[in-house]
Amino acid sequence: MPKIDIKPKRFAEILDAAAEIFAEKGYHGASTTDIADKLGIKQAGLYYYFKSKDSALAEVCRLGVQGYVERLVTISQSELSADQKIRAAIREHLQPFHHIRNHVRVFQSERRYLAGENRSEVNKLARKYERELRRLFEAGVAAGEFRQNLDCKLTTLALLGMCNSVTIWYDGKSEKQILKIADNYADIIIGGVVK
Repeated sequence: MPKIDIKPKRFAEILDAAAEIFAEKGYHGASTTDIADKLGIKQAGLYYYFKSKDSALAEVCRLGVQGYVERLVTISQSELSADQKIRAAIREHLQPFHHIRNHVRVFQSERRYLAGENRSEVNKLARKYERELRRLFEAGVAAGEFRQNLDCKLTTLALLGMCNSVTIWYDGKSEKQILKIADNYADIIIGGVVK
């Protein structure tokens, strides 16, 4: 995806509006007119920022996942124990559900409608995140902190499924609530993987 050199504040407002519309109506139900109406601008004004609805979806999805990989790599490289890394990873996975909830929801449910290079780039980020998360479990097994017979791939997929389902029912009203959910989920996962 080419980088867009425009005023960051206005671009962020437009992305937030696009994320809200895509989250509410889905990619196929949303239109650039809906996004423009949300912002109180003419539809043609959006094309200064995006060349198409697909490119708007790609940027919303990219923002919905990009910070995940960086935060997970930082956790992976830390001096924390394996179980503390998993706990930190779950917190970092769920916290954006409070701050950029619509972006995350759109990434999870609408990225399948991306085409071409946009689809490839967003899916590449998602796969990289999954690999980094799996490595946390593999490192825990290698260090003798997690069960030797742990299926790290299946455990990773279970963690992602459990965490991602939160967007279905989390109301987005309290950061304290999302952190409590993260801690409870971490207890469940860690309880199932430690020796």
